[in-house]
Amino acid sequence: MDIREKLSKVRCFLLDMDGTFYLGDRLIEGSLDFLDALKKTGRRNLFLTNNSSKTADIYRNKLRRMGVPEEFCNVLTSGQAAARYFAQLMPGKKAWVFGNGPVLEEMRALGMEITEDDPDYVVLAFDTGFDYRKITRLCDYVRAGLPYFATHPDFNCPTETGFIPDIGATIAYVKASTGREPECIIGKPYKGIVEETLRVTGLQKEEMAMVGDRLYTDIATGVNFGMLSVLVMSGETTEAMLRESEIQPHLTFGRLSDMIPYL
Repeated sequence: MDIREKLSKVRCFLLDMDGTFYLGDRLIEGSLDFLDALKKTGRRNLFLTNNSSKTADIYRNKLRRMGVPEEFCNVLTSGQAAARYFAQLMPGKKAWVFGNGPVLEEMRALGMEITEDDPDYVVLAFDTGFDYRKITRLCDYVRAGLPYFATHPDFNCPTETGFIPDIGATIAYVKASTGREPECIIGKPYKGIVEETLRVTGLQKEEMAMVGDRLYTDIATGVNFGMLSVLVMSGETTEAMLRESEIQPHLTFGRLSDMIPYL
């Protein structure tokens, strides 16, 4: 099956954001052209990001500032997927969330009960402003045996100038201190965010392509859940990483716009 035939089955492209569509506040060249090609060929998108440091509204506003047409400003974060998951899994239970304030408010709006005292379980999100006191409190709760979950597993977050430590590094820190890892992770490449994606889009897995720059999250999601997996080399993955990885994409492009001739 050639490239064009593989892509012909795709009705919705699940697009990673950091390292795939943009880097920091800079659009990756050709990203808007790719969306224009989706429109011309009758396809749609969903921005699917593991980055739970911001709310979906913050991401949508960023996309609008970058010139993304309103019809393509569709965003699902691992924080949103986690909130819906725990609202159903833990009804009546209260969470202590290691995360940024606006994300906590978004989680509350989606049905999670969040507290600062005497929680029933702990959720680790991507907190970009924590101090030593806060991470000590996180470790105290985990060490005490509370159910412990995380929104996503990414080790680094790509920026215009390199990488910043992401939640995977925090997970490693907590394990070193407490001996525990999360009992469940929601974001890519795990099923929580896939189930929420299916609910939001109303499509079957075979009708979607997972497009991203990370092998162990984006590409693994496609491989693990029966979606077409498309790697773009505009973010974290290098040629050496691709050669050495057991996780291999179905298709590989330099950036999103390199797909346009095949749509």
